[in-house]
Amino acid sequence: MTLISMMGSDAVRIVVHHPIVWFARRIFSGVVVVWAAATLAFLIQCMLPGDRAQIIINVTSGNVGPASSAELAAINAKYGFDQPLAVQYGKYMLQILHGDLGESYQQHRPVAAIIAEQIGPTIVLAIAALLIAWLIAILTTLFIAGRDNIWSKLLNDAQVFLATVPPYWLATILLVLFAVKLGIFPVIGGNSPIGLVLPTLALALELSGFFGQVVQNEFTRVLEQPFVTSARARGMSDFGVRLRHVLRHAALPGITLSGWALGKLLSGAILIEVVFARQGLGGVLVAATSSRDVPIVSGAVLISAGLFVLVSLIVDLTYRVVDPRIKLT
Repeated sequence: MTLISMMGSDAVRIVVHHPIVWFARRIFSGVVVVWAAATLAFLIQCMLPGDRAQIIINVTSGNVGPASSAELAAINAKYGFDQPLAVQYGKYMLQILHGDLGESYQQHRPVAAIIAEQIGPTIVLAIAALLIAWLIAILTTLFIAGRDNIWSKLLNDAQVFLATVPPYWLATILLVLFAVKLGIFPVIGGNSPIGLVLPTLALALELSGFFGQVVQNEFTRVLEQPFVTSARARGMSDFGVRLRHVLRHAALPGITLSGWALGKLLSGAILIEVVFARQGLGGVLVAATSSRDVPIVSGAVLISAGLFVLVSLIVDLTYRVVDPRIKLT
């Protein structure tokens, strides 16, 4: 009986860790996250103070006075605000399933089209910042982790400082120093490669501090493992041991943070784009927030949730590439 029970337990464990079951579970949890984001976006539209029809009329006309009953009735009928909340929610979710994020109150265009036009530069900026942050963190970790000298202490203090610096403050310093004073980079970045340098650094430096501290702590712990001593005994150089054996294990906690980091970068990029006057979601969202253009803000929330789910899935798959011994859970 005990043997049968153990065999059953092993069978369940094998099924749970099967890649197809794992992938199905991740897809299901991702759908739940996106559904929760869509529901939150809908509730935000409904719970914000003020009459939605009145707000749309004020944004369109530029006036702040009360609209007539006929004008309010026309807007309520057009957007379905006069229907029960459950009906509005059902129609909203049906729209989402068909890829329709609604229509902008301000621009009178589909939100999906507006976001599609602007999200490209924002994603490029966020990914560039993530890659540069990882590059800085890896290089500094390879040279300072496990060492006790003045350079390791200075670089460690620099990581802590960078991790606490607000990106928009750093962006302003970089803009004034390298664009206004030295003239090395353009003041208005645009979407050119050289215009991407300062915004990328503004986002990447802060993140490199986080990654550096996390990876460095794990790196120092792994340096004391027996397999590291064995590699050194076989005659491998110190840098070779660090790069080929220790870094792979030490990078896993940082990889875990990459999904969270990309979400943070997408939100942080909005402020940085405004500072450097770059094209992207930043300018659109700032204008949408100030004018109460809720469909654009809600659409951005929904797209961000979808990107977060996608990146989290990629991060988990990366685990298997970095260390194939890790089981999918």
